[in-house]
Amino acid sequence: MKNNDVSPVMQKLSRYVSAAASRKIPAKVADRARLHLVDTFAAMISGSRLLPGKKAIDYVKPLGGREEAGVIGTRIVTTAQNAALANGMFGHADETDDTHPPSLTHPGTSVVPSALAIAERGRMSGEKLLRAVVVGYDVCARMLLTLKPMPYLRSGHHAGATGQLFGAAAAAGALLELSPLQVRYMLSYAGQQTAGLYTMFRDPEHIEKAYAMGGMPAHNGLQAALMAAAGWTGVEDIFSGERDFFHTFAPEDFDREDLSRDLGRNYEMLRASIKRWPIGGPIQGPMHVLNDLMAEHGFGADDVEKVVANIPDKELEIVNNRPMPDISVQHLLAVMLLDRKLTFKSAHDFDRMKDPRVLKMRARVQAVGDPSLTDVQRRWRCVMQVHLKDGRVLYGQTMAAKGSFENPLSPAEENEKAMDLLAPVLGKGRAGELLDALWNIDKVKDVRALRKLYMK
Repeated sequence: MKNNDVSPVMQKLSRYVSAAASRKIPAKVADRARLHLVDTFAAMISGSRLLPGKKAIDYVKPLGGREEAGVIGTRIVTTAQNAALANGMFGHADETDDTHPPSLTHPGTSVVPSALAIAERGRMSGEKLLRAVVVGYDVCARMLLTLKPMPYLRSGHHAGATGQLFGAAAAAGALLELSPLQVRYMLSYAGQQTAGLYTMFRDPEHIEKAYAMGGMPAHNGLQAALMAAAGWTGVEDIFSGERDFFHTFAPEDFDREDLSRDLGRNYEMLRASIKRWPIGGPIQGPMHVLNDLMAEHGFGADDVEKVVANIPDKELEIVNNRPMPDISVQHLLAVMLLDRKLTFKSAHDFDRMKDPRVLKMRARVQAVGDPSLTDVQRRWRCVMQVHLKDGRVLYGQTMAAKGSFENPLSPAEENEKAMDLLAPVLGKGRAGELLDALWNIDKVKDVRALRKLYMK
């Protein structure tokens, strides 16, 4: 295909990705990107100690290979591809990682491992790393927004395994300073690897889900970028022409222009969300409201007759009486009532799902799916009633729970969450040093210097 056969959309997108590592980003976007970088590191390091993380380590450790990038939370240094795979699985080992609700993706858990591996491999600066992460979020989200996430999901595919693949490729390609032509080839090889089945949700141990929603997109996206960097050629524009990418994957009402419209003006990083609590996204709204009501009125579990939490009906399907503690809304509300707080440890304690006190409290919690609260942005919403034994009924609601893109965490709040995840693995001292480095990532001249802080 000659260049004049390349669509305007592809030309604009490939030029944008090619120049991303050298392009300054607005201060507001950089500030938000640092929040997401800190959050993703915390998710990866805590996830390295969970079952999916352990399985990832068991897989990559004997592979060896050229020492290019570190496997976070371990002393393993391996190829960029292996590191991206393991770190991506760590990031989505449970439900602590960030999300981009409108696109149904989890960008950080694939974009950050891919960018970090290439940055370590090339001894690049933290400023370049941050810029690559931003373009990765843009491409990840735009890919799914063009495909239309809900129809795509209903077709049996999974959004994250697709969008995050292209986002990881874009981040790696930007750091490798691929030419626009090479970026187009990279996107073609990313397209060839597009995968992800909704069946991942059947996995009760989260290993396959961690792979499909974290490690696989990180590894395959990075691999596509390295192929293009090595001189691989191919189809120059998979987004137009006969039987193109959208012919295979998209509904009939898609608009290719969504891939490149307002690039450099509208940053998808600003529509990404960070979970205030290390639990499933749809539960953030109920936790936000209950936490606020308890703080305001001072009641505890013994005072409660009944809790009724109305949440978006489509979101309730994801978290309704699930057998995993961190994605069961009824269980987590019961734990919050009993403990007056929620930590990473308490949110992931399977034994407490059998605790008679928790089960007794859980029987008083009702979750109701409310279609009037559901919207295309997948905002974290909840309208709650708490019926107390003294006859009072307390009301609370949020239309944008803490951590959502409309109500983002402050650096102090993110630090609190991150320290809860990092300290049990690294110790408080080293965790604090790592957080300081990440908050000042634009001053880090060689991201390989982070290894001494994140290795254990």
